[in-house]
Amino acid sequence: MLKTFSLGGIHPEENKFSAGKKIEVLPIPTQVSVPIAQHIGAPSTPVVERGDSVKVGQIIAKSSGFVSANIHSPVSGKVFKIDKVLDASGYKQMSIIIKVDGDEWEESIDRSTSLNREITLSAEEIVKKTGEAGIVGLGGATFPSHVKLSVPPGKTCDILILNGVECEPYLTSDHQLMMEKGEEILVGTQILMKALKVDKAIIGIENNKKDAIEHMTKLAEQYKGITIQALKVQYPQGGEKQLIDACIGREVPSGKLPIEVGAVVQNVGTTFAVYEAIQKNKPLFERVVTVTGKSVKNPGNFMTRVGTPVKDLIEAAGGIPENTGKVIGGGPMMGKALASADVPVTKGSSGILLMPDELSTRGKTESCIRCSKCVSVCPMGLLPYLLMTLSQKAIWERSEEERVMDCIECGSCSYTCPSNRPLLDYIRLSKGTVGQIMRSRNK
Repeated sequence: MLKTFSLGGIHPEENKFSAGKKIEVLPIPTQVSVPIAQHIGAPSTPVVERGDSVKVGQIIAKSSGFVSANIHSPVSGKVFKIDKVLDASGYKQMSIIIKVDGDEWEESIDRSTSLNREITLSAEEIVKKTGEAGIVGLGGATFPSHVKLSVPPGKTCDILILNGVECEPYLTSDHQLMMEKGEEILVGTQILMKALKVDKAIIGIENNKKDAIEHMTKLAEQYKGITIQALKVQYPQGGEKQLIDACIGREVPSGKLPIEVGAVVQNVGTTFAVYEAIQKNKPLFERVVTVTGKSVKNPGNFMTRVGTPVKDLIEAAGGIPENTGKVIGGGPMMGKALASADVPVTKGSSGILLMPDELSTRGKTESCIRCSKCVSVCPMGLLPYLLMTLSQKAIWERSEEERVMDCIECGSCSYTCPSNRPLLDYIRLSKGTVGQIMRSRNK
C-alpha cells in the first residue's frame, strides 16, 4: 500500500498537460527586472548602481541578515535603474532593472554539461557556498537554503527528505527536472547529506509520476543511503509536515519546524541548484517554470532567467487564449492571480497558469451548512469554518488559541466547501494580524 500523510487531504483534478514536455530554454529578454526580495527574510541590499556593467552570475544585491539571500545578475548588460516595480504580489518593490547586452558569464562558472560526482568541500564550506550562491527553496516557500542546512545548537538531524511530490495540479517543472537532471539531483542529495552530516535520504515522489519513480530508483542504486519513496497521490503532500509524516511517520509539533523531529526537507529543484552551485560554481539566477492551462496552445516547461517578464513565458507557450479569465502565478490551489503579465519571474516562480473564464470566477457565497467538509480535509487538523468566523469578527486572541498560525494555506478547505465560502481568504487575513501581534509581544 502506498504511503501518504495521516490527516485530511484532497485529490483535485490533476491536469498535468505539460507532463513529458522537455525543458526548453527561454530566449533572453531585452530587459529584466530583478526584485531584491525574492525570499523569506530581509530584502537584499543592492551593490550595483545605475550605469554599472554586469555579467551573468555577478552578485548585484547582498543578503542583509542571516535569513536573507544574495541576488545575482541573470543577464549581462548595464544597470538601467534601481526602482520600484510591480511584482507577483500586486505591490511594487525595489528591483534592479538591467538592459541586456549579449550573454557574458562570470568566468568562474563551469558551463559544461558533464556530471561531476566528486564532492570536495567540507560540510561547513557547502553551507557557506550555498548561502553565497543565493539558493532558496524552489518549491514556493523561498526560505534561504543555507539557514535550513545550519542545524541549531541542541538539535540533531538524522534524515534528509527531498520533495519530488509536486502535488499542485497542472505543475510539472519538478517532474521534468527529475527526468532530465536525475543524476545531478542525486549528487546534489549527497552534497546536502554531507552538509547535514546524515547518511540517509528519502526522495518522495507521488505515484502519478511513475516514469520519474522508475528513473530515479534505477539511478539511486549507485548512490549509497538514498532511497526513492513512491507516495499515494494526495494534496497537499508537498507540505513539509505532510511529507515528513508520509515518508517517515513523524509528526512535527504545532508551531515547530521539521528539525524538531530530526528531519530537513529540500525540494528537488533546490537540490539541483545546490549541485550547480557546489559542483559548477553557478549561483541561482534561473529556474524551470511550467506554463500551462486547459486552453494553452503549447503548455511546457521553460528554463527561465530570473527577472524575465511573465508575458515572455506566455508568448513562448502560444500566447494568452481568448477565454482566459485569470493569469495565476503558481498552481490553482496555492497560487495567486497576477495583476499584470509584465511582472518578473522570481526564484519562487514555479508556474504560470492561464485559467479560462468558467474556472476563474467564484461561485456565490452561501451560508455555512455545518457539513464539516472543511474540517475533514484540513491536513493540519484545524477548524477552518471557525477560523473564518473569528477573522470576520476580529477575535484575534481566540484565533491564536485555535492555532491559526499552523495553517499552511493549502486551500483544501475552500476547494471542498459546498457553500463557496472564502475560508482561506479570511484565514490569511487572520494569520497576518495574529502574526503581527505575536511579533509585537515578543519584542
